[in-house]
Amino acid sequence: MDNNILVYIFFFLISLLLGLKLLLHHGKNLPPTPLFSLPLIGHLHLLKHPIHQTLHSLSKKYGHVFSLRFGSHLVVVISSPSAVRECFTKNDIILANRPFLNTGKHLSYNFTVLAVAPYGELWRRLRRISTCEIFSTSKLNSFSCIRQDEVKRLLHKLCNRNSVEELLLFSAVELEPILLDFTSNIVMRMVGGKRYFGDDVLDEGQAEKFRDVVKRVMLYAGATNPGDFIPLWNWIDPTGLEKKIMKVGEEADEIFQGLIDEIRNEEEDGNTMIHHLLHLQNTQPEYFSDQIIKGLIHVIFLAGIDTISVTLEWGLSHLLNNPKVIKKARLEIEHIVGQERLVNEDDLSSLSYLQGIILETLRLTPAAPLLVPHCASEDCQIEGYDIPRGTIIFVNAWAIHRDSSLWEDVTSFKPERHENAIELSDSYKLLPFGLGRRACPGVGMAQRVLGLTLASLIQCFDWERMDSSLVDMTEGQGITMPKAQPLVAKCKPRPIMRAHLS
Repeated sequence: MDNNILVYIFFFLISLLLGLKLLLHHGKNLPPTPLFSLPLIGHLHLLKHPIHQTLHSLSKKYGHVFSLRFGSHLVVVISSPSAVRECFTKNDIILANRPFLNTGKHLSYNFTVLAVAPYGELWRRLRRISTCEIFSTSKLNSFSCIRQDEVKRLLHKLCNRNSVEELLLFSAVELEPILLDFTSNIVMRMVGGKRYFGDDVLDEGQAEKFRDVVKRVMLYAGATNPGDFIPLWNWIDPTGLEKKIMKVGEEADEIFQGLIDEIRNEEEDGNTMIHHLLHLQNTQPEYFSDQIIKGLIHVIFLAGIDTISVTLEWGLSHLLNNPKVIKKARLEIEHIVGQERLVNEDDLSSLSYLQGIILETLRLTPAAPLLVPHCASEDCQIEGYDIPRGTIIFVNAWAIHRDSSLWEDVTSFKPERHENAIELSDSYKLLPFGLGRRACPGVGMAQRVLGLTLASLIQCFDWERMDSSLVDMTEGQGITMPKAQPLVAKCKPRPIMRAHLS
């Protein structure tokens, strides 16, 4: 009986708090919202995967700026370039905060990692470190040999045939695991100087643990956790998600700390990101603690591995469904590079059609269909609507990228639509890497890896679908919008690749 009374009191207090919150917002010109909102959970029952498509459907009914209740939180969804412009110009500082979600607490060192840190002095310092010490042009250029070497290893892996005769035939290949291993090795070599996938893996046990932790971090980082919006949920934790997130956070920390200690104890100096950050730690220990370094490593892994491999898989899927695009891209490569050598990063700026392929892939299938959420640090307005302090802002990039009023023949894959990429970048209608102060700092690295890899795969291989059917472009679940059906295709080495092998 006593327990029942406590439950009734708890629900009464929750209802009272929600009622008070509604009264505080009464009189404000809030964005339109669906009428049917359930007690405690609000509109969470409306969310179906893929969430960006659900929100797109709701925007057709309630407008390009509309609101939802996620538990006790007010959420505003943005789906138009004009609203995006307001968010990242007039309101850029106000919306530079991030919401405090549990994944950020347990997987991002209690919100001290660049991607989720609150806007302020810590974030400015982390951003400065990332821009100047990690993702600067000179630093990225210093790792070009790693990227080139891993691309060559990828090409050789796809050429893994038993005889010369087999090199003349098409063979089936499952791209998803190969591309994930490929991007993981690039990032791992840049950060810690090791390969954890394929050949030359020195510590298989450590590598296996790393692979497992990265996989689970990506899984939980993209999970829809009701506990982020309903505090009672985390206290009960009926699915055990909270405990799983805490556990994988501890395991990731152990791996990152191990990498730092291992490199710290090396007698010889090296050229990895950790070497560089430890050197800065010796000269500026107050700014480069082990935790700050681990947080920077965490961001590079989370943002650099899965997003790039998923984008490569989508890009190849689009190319297989549009063979004329492959032919046009190959002609451009042969005209700029020739047929005597493999493409390299210095060629990328001259391959304008290839850049269009990358932009069109990011338009139709962005790795972050909903940009990392923002949070209002004070009251503001967006398109005439009142946005109270603490409101979570979702920008539905996927919906903007597929708005037929903004793009001609919106669902078709047309790289030539991006011929004037400079003009396009100022239009607020193509935003795969975010905008404003909190835009992704790793754009330069992504462009290098995507450009070099796709150009090499087009130059060195003929590609075909497994049969006459188009590649299935259904979207799966996850933070980086993976394909529902992993890509399997047929490839055959072209003469330039066979000559390179010999």
